[in-house]
Amino acid sequence: MEPRIIVTIALLSILIILFFVWFVRKRKRPTGPFPEAWRNILLENVHFYRQLTPEERTRFESEIQFFFQEITITGVDVEPTDTDRLLVAASGVIPLFGFPGWHYRNLNEVLLYNDRFNLDFQTEGEGRNINGMVGTGSMQRMMILSRRALHKGFRHADSRNVGIHEFVHLLDKFDGDTDGLPAQLMERQYTIPWLKFVHKEMESIRGRKSDIRPYGATNEAEFFSVVSEYFFERPAQLRRKHPELYELLEEIFRQDLLD
Repeated sequence: MEPRIIVTIALLSILIILFFVWFVRKRKRPTGPFPEAWRNILLENVHFYRQLTPEERTRFESEIQFFFQEITITGVDVEPTDTDRLLVAASGVIPLFGFPGWHYRNLNEVLLYNDRFNLDFQTEGEGRNINGMVGTGSMQRMMILSRRALHKGFRHADSRNVGIHEFVHLLDKFDGDTDGLPAQLMERQYTIPWLKFVHKEMESIRGRKSDIRPYGATNEAEFFSVVSEYFFERPAQLRRKHPELYELLEEIFRQDLLD
């Protein structure tokens, strides 16, 4: 190959790399200051945010802004308010807060329904018992949430939060499988203890010997999302009643909510 062609290819390669670096930095730069009105909404509605230090709140706000840059929130027969959008974003930021710089590369859009829906995504008729789901097939890279359930999850600290539940499913899916084994979040030495614990605790749930809600015994993936809700919503109670589980989740999410 002629030297001139080699130089040309090299220069093009450098330009491509520089453009990529510029593009990534531009994408990750929050757009403008965080509105005070948004800050007040978070303070009023998100207990997790209220417990953060001033420095951590600033980082949380930055992650919220990046979430809005990357993910579209679309209302279906409902116009999303700032509170709606902030609660969706907070649901995604909370589970990833122990991993600065990580983002949901497997999500493009969140569809917000006013209330429960069925498997055909209808809000009228029978079978409307779904509060949230991660899309598959033609709905890949999408999430659907009930607005009513989203607000209820943040309003009542009862170990249930549909937003956190569905975003934990997305984290679980980072390695390609929604199987309750978040390999990309978990250090290798915790994998076997986690699996052993999951199966033991699922048996306790089925035998009604656990306060973890029964839906957690559906399968390993639902167990992971259900106990993650418990971890973020009622950490003190979880540590008191399930100290081993609390410790494992603390390692998985790299967050100690009670320090």
